[in-house]
Amino acid sequence: MRFPRVPDWLIYGVVVLALLMVATTRRERVYNPPAPPPPDEAEGALLGPVTPFDPMVMVETPPHFQPSMGTAFAISSEGRWLTARHVVEGCPRPALIIGGGRAVAADVRLAPRADVALLITDGGPTAMPLALEAPLRQGQRAFHPGYPQGGPGEVTSRLLGRETLRISGRGARDEPVLAWAEVGRTDGLAGTLSGLSGAPAMDRQGRVIGVTIAEAPRRGRIYTTAPDTLGPVLRGTVRAGEQAMGEPVTIDNYYRVADRLRRDLRVAQVVCLE
Repeated sequence: MRFPRVPDWLIYGVVVLALLMVATTRRERVYNPPAPPPPDEAEGALLGPVTPFDPMVMVETPPHFQPSMGTAFAISSEGRWLTARHVVEGCPRPALIIGGGRAVAADVRLAPRADVALLITDGGPTAMPLALEAPLRQGQRAFHPGYPQGGPGEVTSRLLGRETLRISGRGARDEPVLAWAEVGRTDGLAGTLSGLSGAPAMDRQGRVIGVTIAEAPRRGRIYTTAPDTLGPVLRGTVRAGEQAMGEPVTIDNYYRVADRLRRDLRVAQVVCLE
């Protein structure tokens, strides 16, 4: 009995298929690994030191004091507060609103080379924790609770980098600052953030890393003091171990944290009583 002859092409095909199966099952795994997840908001390049090549922003101030409202925050339970210098510079009777139509008069000490002022009252609430020596990273988030447009409100931002604020007019100077991109604000809050000047800029641990001093609405930017200028202002003002722990802050709870800070008067509104 004779079996039919198998075609040569079928034999070659079976051999090639077998070789392919062996090669694919025994070859070294060289597949590329999956792409890493996007960097966390706290990850990013460390912010470098102040340099002469930092971008410059021009700001013009009026030659004479114009009454305005701002924000301040407590840095000592002995009645020490920080605010923006331009909020109270030239004001004959600065005061802090404590609710119920009442205000507490404050003495003022102006920082000579920064848009910062120290307010002094007879006693005060628990101080907010400071973290002026903490490393800063590009892209990290900050939270700014205060009184924009004269009412309670808050903003969140992300760090862009360093810039130099060139101020002309009253108090002319060049000041290194941190530039932040605004990425969120209180629902219903539209337009200018006037009145937020002097508000603390807090990190995600609820620690103060700067003072809010200016905005550029068209660019969507917020400017805060740099540690290089704020640190010397506080030297000898805050006692070691006096500050309470900060409260963790997220994009989901920052409005509640801001409300508590205002209710406890750790963040207060600044006015000028003429």
